[in-house]
Amino acid sequence: MANELRPCPCDIGDRFDYGGRGQEVQVEHIKAYVCKPPASTDKAVIVIHDIFGWQLPNTRYIADMLTTNGYIAICPDFFVGQEAWKLSNDWASFSDWLKTRDSGKIDKEVDVVLKYLREQCGAKKIGVVGFCWGGAAVQHLMLKNPHLKTGVSLYGVIRFFDDRSSLLHPTFFIFAEKDDVIPLEQVTLLEQKLKQNCKVDYEVKIYPGQTHGFVHRKREDINPQDKPYIDEGRKDMINWLNKYL
Repeated sequence: MANELRPCPCDIGDRFDYGGRGQEVQVEHIKAYVCKPPASTDKAVIVIHDIFGWQLPNTRYIADMLTTNGYIAICPDFFVGQEAWKLSNDWASFSDWLKTRDSGKIDKEVDVVLKYLREQCGAKKIGVVGFCWGGAAVQHLMLKNPHLKTGVSLYGVIRFFDDRSSLLHPTFFIFAEKDDVIPLEQVTLLEQKLKQNCKVDYEVKIYPGQTHGFVHRKREDINPQDKPYIDEGRKDMINWLNKYL
């Protein structure tokens, strides 16, 4: 487990130097980053950011990657104007910071985004992907929201949730073998509960040798042995969405 001084390992990895091909829009009370493919489509993916917020270039890079695979991608500000976490912040204050940004209390914002995607973008089939804090949010939505078709939770913090495992929609869980904040025992327990209670398709996959944030927070060129797993994680995410959207 992460120690008390470093309760979240999200500072592992890199902030990409990436500008984004989409645009920022106002969706009712929420700001959002939107990217659309050249050809019209009725398939969309909501991208849920990690603790570093909706403007993190890494997350926009993933949104744009989804667009190059034919999806409308939207990354809303689920902190709704509250400041994202900064590396200069004191980790001792992290728990208090997190209390005002609950990944299980985003339903109102998700409803607004779904309405926008349907009415303004013509989306009919909508999925969701999320990273860390956003991965936990995906778990919440897959248990609760009937309007989404599928989800991909990337290193979503399992302990943010109680013992519910009756997913409504097909869900893909991506975990890293060497994740300091999500021990493998928790992943094993999640798998056991899903096996007992889940009536929809799901998959739990652990990527060898990887650390928290590897799919969107690691540079492929820093550690060559990580590159195949970064690529595999991204490809698996796209393949899952393709299958269910």
